Amino acid sequence: MSGVGAVVFGGLAATHGTGPALPVLLLIAAAGLVLLVTDLVALRLPDALVGAVALGGLGLVATTPITGDTSRAATALAGAGLSLGGYALLALLPGARLGFGDVKLAAALGLPLGWLGWPTLRLGLLLPHVLAGLTVLVLLAAGRIRRDTPLPFGPAILAGAWLAAVLT
Repeated sequence: MSGVGAVVFGGLAATHGTGPALPVLLLIAAAGLVLLVTDLVALRLPDALVGAVALGGLGLVATTPITGDTSRAATALAGAGLSLGGYALLALLPGARLGFGDVKLAAALGLPLGWLGWPTLRLGLLLPHVLAGLTVLVLLAAGRIRRDTPLPFGPAILAGAWLAAVLT
């Protein structure tokens, strides 16, 4: 797991430099790594850890007086709202396997993704579904799961958010 942490933290540091956002992004990533393991092991996303991610996102919004960029704060809040609404809608669809822990995590990650900008937010909302879909196809083809096997979606949300943050 330390190798994954090194890639996650190193990728964020390499793409976001030493600006005021980096410590907050690293805090969010640290909580995200714990959430990743927890969801893989227990199929749960504890509210306290998701709350830490949300507080980190609010920490980015709090850097607005330092950066002087008020549009970032507005985009961050819009990102959280769009993520919450979109994921809540998906969770309420008949037959959906998306839990409300996933909805809360998506909303919490919508803050930093929105703060990083609209392109990052769009990619961060799209990539989890692509990653999860590819993972399910590979696992089905390998005979490791069946169609009714419960799988965590949190790792895909976290990986998609990280990829969006380092690719845009």
